[in-house]
Amino acid sequence: MKVLLLENISGVAASQFEEAGFAVESLKGALEERELIEKVRGTSILGVRSKTHITAAVLDAAPELVSVGAFCIGVDKIDRAASSERGIGVFNDPHSNSRSVAELAMGEIILLMRRTFEASTQLHGGTWNKSSAGSHEVRGLTLGIVGYGKIGSQVSDLAEALGMRVVFHDVAHVLARGNARPVSFRELLETSDVITLHVDGKMSNQDLFGEDEIKTMKDGACLINLSRGFVVDHEALARHLQSGKLAGAAVDVFPQEPETGGAFSSPLRGLPNVILTPHIGGSTEEAQQNIGQFVSARMIDYFRSGNSLLSVNLPHCHLDYEPGSHRLMHIHHNVPGILRAINDILADREINIERQVLDTRGPLGYAIYDINRDCDDQLLAKLRAVPHTVRVRVPGQARS
Repeated sequence: MKVLLLENISGVAASQFEEAGFAVESLKGALEERELIEKVRGTSILGVRSKTHITAAVLDAAPELVSVGAFCIGVDKIDRAASSERGIGVFNDPHSNSRSVAELAMGEIILLMRRTFEASTQLHGGTWNKSSAGSHEVRGLTLGIVGYGKIGSQVSDLAEALGMRVVFHDVAHVLARGNARPVSFRELLETSDVITLHVDGKMSNQDLFGEDEIKTMKDGACLINLSRGFVVDHEALARHLQSGKLAGAAVDVFPQEPETGGAFSSPLRGLPNVILTPHIGGSTEEAQQNIGQFVSARMIDYFRSGNSLLSVNLPHCHLDYEPGSHRLMHIHHNVPGILRAINDILADREINIERQVLDTRGPLGYAIYDINRDCDDQLLAKLRAVPHTVRVRVPGQARS
């Protein structure tokens, strides 16, 4: 049983996999598709972060692959449809780095409003420029949060603790925290002294902030983006920062991001009122350790028991294991008659079903069975022969 971890995933994950009996190979960087196709052969579990593309060709190169883990929030680099078609579970961690991102957002709000970064840059250049011009306390200012999920709501709590007024806009109906107030997108643009973006990677959010949105913002406002690079038109943002329409910006994500140590290019480079960071919003030791622990635990549990709760692509199935039972998992297309076909096969072999659970999600169905006899090769072959079967597996094995 082989685990391949890319992109310098926390050693906590490697340790958990090794304790569970896996052979682990960890690499610091991402791999291009051709390299990954060679490397992934024979792998049961694959772990990546935000750089590696998991394509259908990569999945086809690893027929033993049971699950792919995104040791981050975003799963947009993983072909989830292709994973589902092959019965491969995809897991991520939507929680563990939210505090790290929220803290960075608040720190950057204070740095921008106090013009700290600009003052520091001047002083590094040998210029002493002590001035209060354009420097403000955050207390009493209005913070607009676009995207009020796990990160945005934590930013809301922290901002209120500092005395800021908070308004927010979200496409979903969400409960306000503290004294935060939901408003329309336009009202948020027009009334906020600082706007921070915490939206997801859906393509509907592409160019969410462009020329029109920036023009609608208050004169002298600041913009923070720690969500996705394609959310903001960086050319338009640079123009309005240079013109003085916006007082400052902090950007952590970019439309094109190089590998570590690579050359970085952006129209925002060199602007004195812009804080640029290399996609480090969730990059704290605490966050990476928590993510490593969380995602690896989910993947180990899925490998051993078939528990697919929190998978981003499979139906959510969970069945408590009873000692002495023999478990099998059946992933199939969501069409009528599958359970009857499985049950008939078991009944013909005089196998008793002690427990079973089924769930569906879009085109897929997923059933977990506990039966009173072990699954031999003949039984597994009959189950795989059921029409519309995607994958049949027993705990601790990667059979498909």
